[in-house]
Amino acid sequence: MVFDFLKRNTAQPAERKASATGPVVAYHSAGRVAWSPRDTASLTRTGFTGNPVGFRCVKLIAEAAAAVPLVIEDASRRFDSHPLLPLIKRPNAAQGQAEFLEALYAQLLLSGDGYVEAVGEAAQPVELHVLRSERMRVVPGADGWPIAYEYKVGGRAHRFDLTSGARICHIRSFHPQDDHYGFSPMQAAAMALDVHTAASRWAKALLDNAARPSGAIVYKGMDGQSSLTGEQYDRLVGEMEAHHQGARNAGRPMLLEGGLDWKPMGFSPSDMEFQKSKEAAAREIALAFGVPPMLLGIPGDATYANYQEAHRAFFRLTVLPLATRVTARLSDWMQDITQDAARLKPDLDQVPALSAEREAQWRRVQAADFLSKAEKRRILGLPPLMDGSADD
Repeated sequence: MVFDFLKRNTAQPAERKASATGPVVAYHSAGRVAWSPRDTASLTRTGFTGNPVGFRCVKLIAEAAAAVPLVIEDASRRFDSHPLLPLIKRPNAAQGQAEFLEALYAQLLLSGDGYVEAVGEAAQPVELHVLRSERMRVVPGADGWPIAYEYKVGGRAHRFDLTSGARICHIRSFHPQDDHYGFSPMQAAAMALDVHTAASRWAKALLDNAARPSGAIVYKGMDGQSSLTGEQYDRLVGEMEAHHQGARNAGRPMLLEGGLDWKPMGFSPSDMEFQKSKEAAAREIALAFGVPPMLLGIPGDATYANYQEAHRAFFRLTVLPLATRVTARLSDWMQDITQDAARLKPDLDQVPALSAEREAQWRRVQAADFLSKAEKRRILGLPPLMDGSADD
């Protein structure tokens, strides 16, 4: 129809709201930053097994916390013999006390969560096992509190139903945005771990390329504009790879022919900054874990006057808070099972790194004549004496 033809001609073109500079901005954009995944398995692979700074931080904290001597006491006395002592010293057939606690502390540092299973039908458990955090899933109930834990290995799953008497101790770090899972130092250090790993890969690439950006070979033909043939190019590349690359060929002289000219090149400013970026990333990783960089051999840090002061601060600010919090949670959990008031706690008097501080505190308390024996023992964290002499 004629009218339809007229309608098609009078239709307004579709409006396009787009900036004329859009294609230019998109063309020159550097793209998004590629960060590694943030799940527990990926962080453990990249930050612990694939990064020396993250590995050393976790091992240093876990081994130091596991080596802290522990005592069992209640409100009235410290026990030399108690049913919990053999269980802590030999939690299971495959682990001793140090291995068991090191695995538990390492799980907390890597994932923010630690899970312990108690084995035994009676009121007294016969074995304790640390379960891997990335395999565990919290099953919340209608009120939001956990009613079960699901442990998956491959295609198989086992459900620990808390309402049916399953004994699972969940220790988690504080997470401001999650009600069921903890926040680990590895997650806080994830960006610094990526930077440190990328800098290491860059350094490895430079080492593979004769340990430096070597330079450029410029071909000048008869007319100054000719290019190499395919055969000449392949031959040149083959000779470079066979005779002039790698550590074994370092410093070997090069013979150029046929209009080839060598143009040496030095490090670019970005190459020079990579080492500084790597050291800064290493300090950030140590900061996230609470390890003084001096203990890791990271240069450029002068926060502490000497190594001994840094070591003391490491125990006071990182190791002891972790060991105290974990042992307190284990004690509360064991009290619910055994109905025993005995508690597990670190013995500060046997920590070598704190010997100077504890000795000074003992001298100050001993010299305070206005304090009774009971008050002195309470200040030192000791239970009162059973013979009544503590009240003198």
